[in-house]
Amino acid sequence: MLADAPQGKVLAGGQSLIPLLNMRLAAPPDLVDINGVAELDALHVGDEGVRAGALARHARVERSVEAAAVQPLLGRALRHVAHPVIRNRGTVVGSLAHADPAAELPAVLAVLGGTVEAASARGRRTIPAAEFFKGPLESALAPGELAVAAFFPAAPLRTGTAFTETARRHGDYALSGVAAVVTLDEDLRVGAVRAGYLGIAPVPLVLDLTGAAGPRGDWPAAAAYVRERIDPETDIHASARYRRHLTGVLTERALAAAAAEALRRARD
Repeated sequence: MLADAPQGKVLAGGQSLIPLLNMRLAAPPDLVDINGVAELDALHVGDEGVRAGALARHARVERSVEAAAVQPLLGRALRHVAHPVIRNRGTVVGSLAHADPAAELPAVLAVLGGTVEAASARGRRTIPAAEFFKGPLESALAPGELAVAAFFPAAPLRTGTAFTETARRHGDYALSGVAAVVTLDEDLRVGAVRAGYLGIAPVPLVLDLTGAAGPRGDWPAAAAYVRERIDPETDIHASARYRRHLTGVLTERALAAAAAEALRRARD
């Protein structure tokens, strides 16, 4: 169907697409409803990570105990997505395909180095997160292509994660948000630090903060490093100066929380 209607839009949860249609911001010639494709309503959890099919709802993934054990960052971020009513219908893959830089899941996929699996009449391909997000509301999906699944890699040993964001009201898009991943070495010193950001760039921004934090985990220094390297914009919700300051504060909080979890996991 998509091959015959390459300019058409895919309808899964509809929590992003339907508002765009209502506001006349999108007027596709065709809508392809995939809700009848049962094989896409899948959630597979293994030692390697979590694979969410195109119809896996936010709420299902958020409440999955198995998924939380393998990659806890996913569920933590999903609790910040809009409201329960939205999460009951919206889909993980749909949020990624929508490619909103202010959304939580693109930042999570990017910081974890996940992938999106796409299918078309021409075949299948796997797209790394670093190549998937092209710009605001623009992904690497080609005309006639369907995102059928997303893969979130498992957390390595001695690794902790944290997610935090600030919004004007609960459920609103975040003014800024941080998905943090901290890994300790065998001596329980900081070995690797990565942070994914939402709401401050045209695409999810990922920064390697290992050098800035140092082996002892200097989180204020890491936050200062971030402030110097981001270039947020001013809009009706917040100034660039405020977003820069806020992002630093959230970075310090998230990294400290992720490191504490990494230490607990290493000692268990």
